[in-house]
Amino acid sequence: MKLVSYKTEDREHLGVFVNGHIYNLNSCDKQLPNEMNAFLAGGEELMIRAKKIDAQIKSAEIEPKEEAFYELIAPVPHPTSCRDGYAFRQHVAAARRNRKVDMIAEFDQYPIFYFTNHNAIQGPGEIECMPDHFQKLDFELEVAIVIGKKGRNITAAEADSYIAGYMVMNDMSARTLQMEEMLLNLGPAKGKDFSTVIGPWLVTPDELEQYKTAAKPGHTGNAYDLKMTCTVNGVEVSSGNMADMDWTFAEIVERCAYGVDILPGDVIGSGTVGTGCFLELNGTGLLNNPDFKPQWLQDGDVVEMEITGLGHLSNIIKKVDTDFSILALKKK
Repeated sequence: MKLVSYKTEDREHLGVFVNGHIYNLNSCDKQLPNEMNAFLAGGEELMIRAKKIDAQIKSAEIEPKEEAFYELIAPVPHPTSCRDGYAFRQHVAAARRNRKVDMIAEFDQYPIFYFTNHNAIQGPGEIECMPDHFQKLDFELEVAIVIGKKGRNITAAEADSYIAGYMVMNDMSARTLQMEEMLLNLGPAKGKDFSTVIGPWLVTPDELEQYKTAAKPGHTGNAYDLKMTCTVNGVEVSSGNMADMDWTFAEIVERCAYGVDILPGDVIGSGTVGTGCFLELNGTGLLNNPDFKPQWLQDGDVVEMEITGLGHLSNIIKKVDTDFSILALKKK
């Protein structure tokens, strides 16, 4: 099942995406809420009801009215929290090699994550960026999960059962802001807090069964063979695979839930796939060729991400009409 959140006349709704059409779930079953957070909070009972409606639409047992005029928004438009992991060794190793530092041994010992701004979640469409964001503006090609039930002190062996679904994720990054603050061993914060994009829909785990593959040796949890690509203005810049995750989402959830509650509506990203951002690509390019011309996102650029089974996420970079700069406020 593909769950979507969308707007009609500035009101948010919850629907299913079937064969290119969106159908409102609440109109098909009044016991289903009309927004994602309440739906996820309802747990397995509501998920079962929604899957029944989805199956009835696909089999033509029911023929509800489809939505004709709508704006697609983030599948989970108001997540209870948003964390981002660091699961792809290829990306970490390449980024460190490009900075001429050794691979960090701790990567292979435990999965890490940071909290980002859950109020800056958005879906397809324009990404508004301030002038300082354009100082090395970057995308990050990732997969994200959303938690479907409350849990605490969850083991990796049971953690996959807490995942309600998967999404494409673009962790937008302002590298100059990020690198400045991380000199103080804090962050990323201002370099990451302006936009995290998820979408276009939330895909339930049963839809990905056909893509299931073995986790990396020594790791626990579900893994999936899903091709991941990103294009900028129609030119492919990144290509990877979700199967290349070294740390599984189950292992990341295990760490997230240690000593704290994870909640329905929590979003957790995988971290960047290998080749999945300009920071890595530019570093590799300059390492191999001193005349390489680095590329960063510009006003008007179209960023499109596609992951097998999870869909196509498209955004346009838009510069806010202002000269306000926090970089200019830096003390001398």
